[in-house]
Amino acid sequence: MKQTFKLVRGAVVECDGHENFTPGRMYFEGHAFCHTREDEDRFLEDGGAKETGKTAIPRGKYRLITSESPRFGRILPEVLHVPDFTGVRIHGGNTAEDSGGCILVGQIRTATGIAKCAPTVTQIINSIDDAAELGIETWLEVE
Repeated sequence: MKQTFKLVRGAVVECDGHENFTPGRMYFEGHAFCHTREDEDRFLEDGGAKETGKTAIPRGKYRLITSESPRFGRILPEVLHVPDFTGVRIHGGNTAEDSGGCILVGQIRTATGIAKCAPTVTQIINSIDDAAELGIETWLEVE
């Protein structure tokens, strides 16, 4: 058995004086769950060029687990086996500059990013951990 989060990306948004970013929506088991913000989608799966720390992960299906983040010093969701990426996490943050190749999540979309991140991250962690206790894998589908 498995449970699935699905990330549906919008078009890349150009920010005046800031990096471009990719907004999106995350769904859990088919229901709208939260807003997302990632670095620029450079369409890596179609041959686009990666810019380290400034590129969204490629579209695909990835296993999610929780583990200790060396960068943040706490347990966070980790996206496994992303081609040409290491240490991809789901965490809070407000702007593309906070992403560094990770997926930012929050409940509210603002003019400059997203907000109410901490409770959203906690819900994802709890979902992954609760499923794991029952022997259920958690997956992320990025479209």
